[in-house]
Amino acid sequence: MIRIAQALLVVGALALWLASRLPWVEVSTFDGLGQPKTSTLSGAEWSTALVPLALVLLAAAVAALAVRGALLRAVAVLVAVTGAGIAYLGISQWVLHDVAVRGANLAEVPVSALVGSQRFYWGAGIAVVAAVIALVAAGLLMRAAATARPGATRYANPAARRDAVRSETADGASADDMTERMMWDALDEGSDPTSEPGPPEPGTDPDKKGR
Repeated sequence: MIRIAQALLVVGALALWLASRLPWVEVSTFDGLGQPKTSTLSGAEWSTALVPLALVLLAAAVAALAVRGALLRAVAVLVAVTGAGIAYLGISQWVLHDVAVRGANLAEVPVSALVGSQRFYWGAGIAVVAAVIALVAAGLLMRAAATARPGATRYANPAARRDAVRSETADGASADDMTERMMWDALDEGSDPTSEPGPPEPGTDPDKKGR
């Protein structure tokens, strides 16, 4: 589940980067002296937060590899907030009544010289798609954090894994039910993972098995 969320975060970051490169708004100006001028604003120029938010998604994808439990929930919340922010940036471009004034300010041209404007919906649409992907990834991370068992055996030290092996064999688990790593740890300690623990043989030191 975490791997799927990581893949979605990477896809979302790439989609957001693509949205930042696409044209979002175009403004046309004419000062009465020269030829009419057209200025095209990309997504990164219209919303400077797009690229940083894409980097946040990539950082969250990397962080999901190293954190579990409460920290993974915190990453999920961060991704959800980031997704909501991305959605706001995309939708605001759609619903903004007039993009000409803001476009002129961003293009650094006089508002008095404006003769027309045009908005492009593809960039903002891809940003909204990236937001949806981020929200789905946040849900998967939150679910993974809720279902993960703390202190899983694969993260335990060899002694703890060996104790887990003995406990499983005592409960009737077969050697096939154990992980290969657990069996190798038990063998490294000089014990048979498929046998039940018994009294030490005469003349042997139980603390020096296999030495």
